[in-house]
Amino acid sequence: MSDLRVIIVGTGGMAKNHAEAYAAMPGVTVVAGVDRNTARLAAFLDAHDIARGFGALDEAIAWGGFDAASNVTPDAVHHATTLPLLAAGKHVLCEKPLAANHADAADMAARAAAAGVVNMVNLTYRNTAAMNEAARLVAAGAIGELRHFEASYLQSWLTQPAWGAWDKEEQWLWRLSTAHGSMGVLGDVGVHILDYATHVAGSDVTSVSCRLHTFDKAPGGRIGDYVLDANDSAVLHVQLANGAVGVIHASRFASGHMNDLALRIFGTKGGLEVLTDGKTSTLRGSLGDDMLAATWRDLPLPEIETNYSRFVAAIRAGVQVAPDFARGAALQQVLDLAVMSDRAHSIDLDL
Repeated sequence: MSDLRVIIVGTGGMAKNHAEAYAAMPGVTVVAGVDRNTARLAAFLDAHDIARGFGALDEAIAWGGFDAASNVTPDAVHHATTLPLLAAGKHVLCEKPLAANHADAADMAARAAAAGVVNMVNLTYRNTAAMNEAARLVAAGAIGELRHFEASYLQSWLTQPAWGAWDKEEQWLWRLSTAHGSMGVLGDVGVHILDYATHVAGSDVTSVSCRLHTFDKAPGGRIGDYVLDANDSAVLHVQLANGAVGVIHASRFASGHMNDLALRIFGTKGGLEVLTDGKTSTLRGSLGDDMLAATWRDLPLPEIETNYSRFVAAIRAGVQVAPDFARGAALQQVLDLAVMSDRAHSIDLDL
């Protein structure tokens, strides 16, 4: 398939990234946008020179002039908006987290497999060279048997307005409200650092203990239609199937950190440090003789392809690509269990 026609469902903030990525690929055309917010849709179509716009997904499917879709709708409607695309036999790249709960995510994975279409979750930090090289090194046994890791995703947009006014702009406010489909920092960026750590470790989570917290951010905990009840910080202790244990934490109150992911992972033969700010990434290692002297060195990084280009290549080749919906469902199960853990095992000391 040399000429690939793509639609973008949901034209909010992240849709820009999808449109620009596809526009840069030879033989790929974004043929339509879909959004029930007519003003936002019109602005998006104009900004990216897209010919058609639809106010409803069923209208786009009835038109049918596309091969694949990027689903960039809010988390809570990923399930409802992806199923019609799968039923129509369209390939789908869906934003993360895959769904609002594991049942919906598992349903999406099963239906995508049954439809025989390429399905992918846009876990954007799979686009970083350091993460992929670290995963390769671990799989090759470079650090021996895994024992311990610590991972963090630190943002500060609730204390530093570098990305905009969180208390005035819809693109931030909905992320703070469970009624608007948010799982808080756990679902928004926790899914990224969970994937980051377990992909490098090459092993799935077998148990999780979690503590979530929501901080007071406005009088009465509300701004307009938005009740600010979604979690702002998440701390998880996990064990992996390979026996390693570790801590994963994420926060929107990490003042001084715009958008920083870090993983330190240790084995019986060495350790790795994997860092990214979403634009650049670095990989450091203490391996072999260096481990004996506790010496750390920068490691070389290969060129990598983005999720968008791998999605398109998979469609053209007729093969599946990772991270797929099954991976998204597995991550969602851990997120669901983390929420259950927080509710069931929170013990406050009366000091």
